[in-house]
Amino acid sequence: MAKRTTTAPKKPAVPAPCGPCGGTGNVPTTVRVGRKRRSVGQQDGLCLNCFGTGTAPTT
Repeated sequence: MAKRTTTAPKKPAVPAPCGPCGGTGNVPTTVRVGRKRRSVGQQDGLCLNCFGTGTAPTT
């Protein structure tokens, strides 16, 4: 009798994290106020490279 060999199941490919946001989906954006638009701090904004998913975009 021939011996049957089985192959190990393939692991799903893990997508690479997005570069600008580091995989979080958020990037810091500067908050500006006043007539002279001076900077007062930063807040989280949506990463426009990955649209908040945190994974590197495919072509």
